Amino acid sequence: MMLRARAFFALSAVAALAACSNEGELVIDQGVGIASVLTLCPSVGIPDYTGDVTTFRNPADTTTASLDVSAAMTNLRATCNDTGEQVYSEATFTVNARRSDTRGARNVELPYFVTVLRGGSAVVTKRVGTVTLAFADGQERATASGKAGSYINRADAALPEDIREKITRRRRAGDTEAALDPLADPEVKAAIARTRFEMLVGFQLTEAQLAYNVTR
Repeated sequence: MMLRARAFFALSAVAALAACSNEGELVIDQGVGIASVLTLCPSVGIPDYTGDVTTFRNPADTTTASLDVSAAMTNLRATCNDTGEQVYSEATFTVNARRSDTRGARNVELPYFVTVLRGGSAVVTKRVGTVTLAFADGQERATASGKAGSYINRADAALPEDIREKITRRRRAGDTEAALDPLADPEVKAAIARTRFEMLVGFQLTEAQLAYNVTR
């Protein structure tokens, strides 16, 4: 699943990063111009087609004439605390909404999800929350803020020692292994995939709402 807001904290190897790191990160430097960082924190983003939601007065009529409320999730920001046995990641976001009928004050509740994936496909946890938009009488637009958080077991996000040693082993110029990228090793790639977590945030859409986003 592609992320619209990709990696506030890179868990997968990222080439050519600056040579600074935080506690808990694994810095890879082969001495051949390659530097990468692996962290315990999950990447955070909004899956495609889930960052917008549109409701209609008549669900069977998806024309502009039936439009009720449209909203978009934006300004997704993440923080992460990896100092304990449970790595805690928190994301905040803004929802900007617009309604077609501005008569009367109205509150609109929109559900959103926060899902943690492991290895790109395995769902570890999923929770659903609600963000409430308050439209004043005569007001067309409203804005609200939301927050989502999740925990990941530190041990699950950490590489085994034998894999860390294989990645960080110093390689001398002229050695056969010096020209090989350890991150291309199938065993290393599989181990990194197992420690790769993503925290995904988006609107909890119905099948019809998702189909509308995909086809519009």
